[in-house]
Amino acid sequence: MHDGHDMLVSMSGISKSYGGVHAVRDVDFTVRAGEVHALLGENGAGKSTLMKVLSGEVRDYRGEIRISGQPVRLDSPADAHRHGVAMIHQELDLVPALSIAENIWLGREPRTRVRSLDRRRMLRDTRVLLDRTGAQLDPRRPVEQLRTGEQQLVTIAKALSLDAQVLIMDEPTSALPSHEVDQLFTVITQLRRAGTGIVYISHRMDEIGRIADRASVLRNGVIVARFDARRLTATQASEAMVGRPVHQLFRTGPAATDGERAELLTVRELSVRQRRPRVGRREPDGVSLRVRAGEIVGLAGLLGSGRTELLETLYGVGAPGRWQGQVLLRGDPVRPRSPRHALRLGIAFVPEDRRIAGLALEQSVLANTVLSVLGRIARLGVVPHGTEQRTARDMVRRLDVKLGSLRDPVGSLSGGNQQKVVLGRNLLTGPSLLLLDEPTRGVDIGAKAEIYRLLGEVARRGVGVLLASSEPAELVGVCDRVVVLHDGRTVRELDASQVTEAELLAASMAASPEGEPLVGER
Repeated sequence: MHDGHDMLVSMSGISKSYGGVHAVRDVDFTVRAGEVHALLGENGAGKSTLMKVLSGEVRDYRGEIRISGQPVRLDSPADAHRHGVAMIHQELDLVPALSIAENIWLGREPRTRVRSLDRRRMLRDTRVLLDRTGAQLDPRRPVEQLRTGEQQLVTIAKALSLDAQVLIMDEPTSALPSHEVDQLFTVITQLRRAGTGIVYISHRMDEIGRIADRASVLRNGVIVARFDARRLTATQASEAMVGRPVHQLFRTGPAATDGERAELLTVRELSVRQRRPRVGRREPDGVSLRVRAGEIVGLAGLLGSGRTELLETLYGVGAPGRWQGQVLLRGDPVRPRSPRHALRLGIAFVPEDRRIAGLALEQSVLANTVLSVLGRIARLGVVPHGTEQRTARDMVRRLDVKLGSLRDPVGSLSGGNQQKVVLGRNLLTGPSLLLLDEPTRGVDIGAKAEIYRLLGEVARRGVGVLLASSEPAELVGVCDRVVVLHDGRTVRELDASQVTEAELLAASMAASPEGEPLVGER
């Protein structure tokens, strides 16, 4: 095995700002040959920006980068490739309709002496690369026929074809089942032995202990802690990422006792099997939870845990699939067949990506606000202008949406005000159950506080809320209880008033008990 002491990458004083906001500030980061260096941090901590600098995707940065001791300037991914650095993104950049070989050599196809495509050599070289990853695959096979784990190995083979000395892996196991994770780790171990340096970005602490040598923690664009990954505990890492244990942050008011609230939603061992499984999705596979009227229940879990898929299932989004288990609404069995059906049942849904799934950006604030209740306020198929204006104006005032006019395109509003419009439109339907997926993603702290206040008001009126979030502070501060999902199933339920952010983060990572190392012998 490589001794791991040769410095492949040295980043010194790296800084990058967007509009005056520091994404990373004066960061020092190194990668040695034959080691796995884990990069940890919450969403927005600066991990992606730092690695985009190293991979050449961000060019206007300050600081110095040395590759194998030589100062370099990386102004494009092609520059990074020439210096032996390749990044494997979480969203795999493969062309589904092309074969494995065509994907690996896309834009760099081997040619014969007469400049025609040398297909024989391309297939031969692809087999060599696939052998290095342990993938038993036919190079002629279309990528769209591969499982997610197999596609991951193809991206590694593509990186190896660039003679990469440094591999950056961004959440490589987020959509992989456990057996494919094991195969990936076998490949990583082989790469380490060959002297490849690997930057490993992950939220899964059990993986960090298994595979990494060192770990660095980014918070607010600054490296705040460095650890020996082999001795790192989940609690140490979580508290470094969060900054401090915060109790009752954003608490919206005293919760009613269980005896005062009727059970609204009951989910028992829900599993969904799709006829055509969708790549990268984690359908419910043994989810059990309950939401009482007037209660805010959080959904925690890592990327790929199945939070979004559960909410979409409850709202009737996508193919219906084959259900096992039971969903009860006010004690009656239900199975939403479509969003329209879910709304009739009293279920409303605020999706994660408001700009794609939540808003018609070119339409006015007025049109977006009343869209969900046009049928209710129309008379003989015609919507009275005064009623439409009054309905939208009342909701905009209630949510304190900042705008010039109801006629303004909703796309002209800030992210926080756009999110309030989506939320208001759903509240106009008069739901008894409100489903929220990352309701404060991409909004400023002021808008967050207003949304939290509104959710407290909604809950006090007796609406049940099921809220999925990747922010531990949000779940701890806003929710009464938090249900933790992992691989599509319920693994824990926590009292939000009795848990810290760090403890919740550790639970989401399926981490070891406090104080115990995350891994034993290698």
